[in-house]
Parts: sequence; C-alpha cells; structure tokens
Amino acid sequence: MNWSTRIEADGAVEHAENWKALAGQLARKGFDPDALAERVGAFGVAVPSWGVSTGGTRFGRFPGEGEPRNLMEKLEDVASLHALTGAAPRVSLHIPWDAPQDPEAVKQRAAELGIGFDAVNSNTFEDQPNQACSYKFGSLSHTDAAVREQAIAHNIDVIRVGQQLGSRALSVWIGDGGSYPGQIHFRRAFDRTLESFRAIYAALPDGWKLWTEHKPFEPAFYSTVVADWGTSYLIATALGPKASCLVDLGHHLPNTNIEQVVARLIGAGKLGGFHFNDSKFADDDLTAGSIKPYQLFLVFHELVSAEVEKVPGFDPGYMIDQSHNLKDPLEDLLQSIMAIQNAYAKALLVDHAVLDAHQEANDAVMAEATLKDAFETDVRALAAEARRRKGAAVDPIGTFRRSGYRAEKAAQRPQTRHTGGAFA
Repeated sequence: MNWSTRIEADGAVEHAENWKALAGQLARKGFDPDALAERVGAFGVAVPSWGVSTGGTRFGRFPGEGEPRNLMEKLEDVASLHALTGAAPRVSLHIPWDAPQDPEAVKQRAAELGIGFDAVNSNTFEDQPNQACSYKFGSLSHTDAAVREQAIAHNIDVIRVGQQLGSRALSVWIGDGGSYPGQIHFRRAFDRTLESFRAIYAALPDGWKLWTEHKPFEPAFYSTVVADWGTSYLIATALGPKASCLVDLGHHLPNTNIEQVVARLIGAGKLGGFHFNDSKFADDDLTAGSIKPYQLFLVFHELVSAEVEKVPGFDPGYMIDQSHNLKDPLEDLLQSIMAIQNAYAKALLVDHAVLDAHQEANDAVMAEATLKDAFETDVRALAAEARRRKGAAVDPIGTFRRSGYRAEKAAQRPQTRHTGGAFA
C-alpha cells in the first residue's frame, strides 16, 4: 500500500480551516501553535506485535479477514499505523508468541518499512510446547528451583533476541500468585521472585533497562506476587538503577488514582514506562481513552509536569497494550494512538505557572478550573496538524477505510476463520 498517495489530499481543506481557527485560539491564550504542533508530532508510542491481531476472552475469539499470519505481516500492519499517524515508530515483540526465526531478516524488513523495535516482553504465564517444567503454580516465584531457573533462562533468551533486533528494554510481567488463602507463603514467594529478578538483572547488557509490571489479580484471584506499584517499586529499588516500574493503565482496581501512582514513581525516579489501554473494571484492555478520557489526560498532565520541571532521569517508554475482540484491530489501534496524541496535546495546554499559584494558595476551584480549561479544549485539529507535518493522515481512520487496505490484505492473507479458542 502506497500510503503517501492516499494521505496527500485526504481531508486537507476542512483541516486547514479547523487548524486556522484553533491556531488563532491558542495564540490568543499565549501559546505558539507551531511549537505545539512540533511537540505533539515528536511524541511516539510503541505498538505491540500481538495488538494487530484479534484478541478475545476465555469465551471465544472472533478473528476478521486479512489479519497477519506471521511476524513479517505484523510488521507491515504496524508500519501502516505509523504511516497513518506518524506516531507509531516502533514495535514491541512478545516472546515466544512472535519470536523471530531470523532476527537479522526481521530487523532488515522493519528498517525497510521505516519502523524499529521497542521493549521485548517475556512470557512465563503460560506453558509452551515441549516445555520441561510447567508454570501452573508460578514461574519466578515457584517453589521448585528448576521452574525458576527455566523462567530466568527464558527471560535471558528474550534479552538476547532483543539485542539482535536493537531493542533496549525488557518488560516482565508474571502471573504468579495464589487463588486461595494459604496456597502460598507470601514472604517466601516474594523472596524467591526477587532472587529470580536479580539473576535476570545481572544479564542485562550495558544501556538496557528492566521494567517490572504489577497487576492486582488474574490469573491469581486471591493474591498476586507483584500486586501493586509498591511491590513493583520494592523490586526495582532492590535491583538497581537499570530497573524501574511499568504502569499498565488497566492493571488497577476500580477508582485507583493512577495519576497519583504515576507522580509517586516519577518522584522516586522509578517510572519506567506505560502500557496504554482503558478499563471499566480492571484490565479490560479497551481502546485508550474510551472509558476514562479525563484520567488519561490527568496521567499525561503528570508526565508533562515532569518534562516542564526537568525531573532528573525522566525518560519513560510508551506502548499500547490492548485486546480487540469486537473492533478491527488496526482501527482500534488508530483510535488509541489518536486518543493518546489528543491527551498529550491537551496536557501541553496546562498553564503550569497559573496552576502552581492556585495550588500554593489552596484555591481548589481555580486549580481544578485550570486543568479543566486545558482538558475541554478541542485539540483534534492540533493533533491532525502534527500528523500532517509528518506526512501522515489528518483523518487516520477515514483514510484507512477509504484505502481498501483491509480488503487488500484479506486477498493476500487467506486464512481459516474460527470462533473457538482462548486468548491469554
């Protein structure tokens, strides 16, 4: 698909009018519209290799036509997302789901498509074919040293694959825990986990980072070993400067103040990165901003605040992590990327000097109003202008649909459709 010819004039006239109106509004508020467009255009978020295919639930999976059948086809889809948005320059691989058979060929193909590789993700929450030991009762925390050694070796192998591709970070989420009181010894399980993490950390190459991810439940429903940001912080602090915490926006119980969690980790110098999605209950992995757009904005406000205040060592990684069981996966990802661009753009409109003054004066009304003024600004034309300047689409979803990309791929990628099976 030649996206440049599809994108060139798509929606240009209407966008020019919208951008002119918004630019005037922003200028009257004291902002430099061009500078804002450049900052939004510089923001990028990684796309997960598993995200371009239909996900599902334990009740079923409903794949669509033209979905990628292998890693090379997944790279094509990610490159299309980047062409349409200018904001998806990297792909994050999940190993062994997308373990490359020929890493050099994969790296070369990605370069040809204009994308690179972000963090690599290990998988010790499910058993693989011909695996010597089972992870049914845990991995890095398992009571059996042989299981722990297998999980450690897998993570080290994932690092090796990442090195071959040019990645610089390892993301680790484990499903370890217990579903019943008394099933695990809390302290010993954590100690074993930390011991295992230390072995993985020791294998990190120079310039690499390790991100540890927390989750309050599932697959364990009574207790998880890495249940919250505090536990994640304990691990990252014990390991050393290369380790930090990864915040998945869906990995929190309802009503958790995620933006405060983000602020705490920024202040501690341990915010490693994000997995963007949205949820109604917890870990629904829905389209970013689809349920709680204000919360997404408030998270970005904390991130921009750290940029403005030049917090030492602040350099988080950003990735989308969502499961698409009803929407076309690429359209779902486009929606998330656009929501993330919009949230970032709105956060750039917060007047920090004014907000600081209201906070110091304990003026709750005006402090909140300052944030709300930025959030309620319609920044869609700003994000569209940022995309236009990068040669991307002002209307990514409309351009995608008009392009016929999905029909083209359906013809190129024949596959057997089914509705059964589970998705982890």
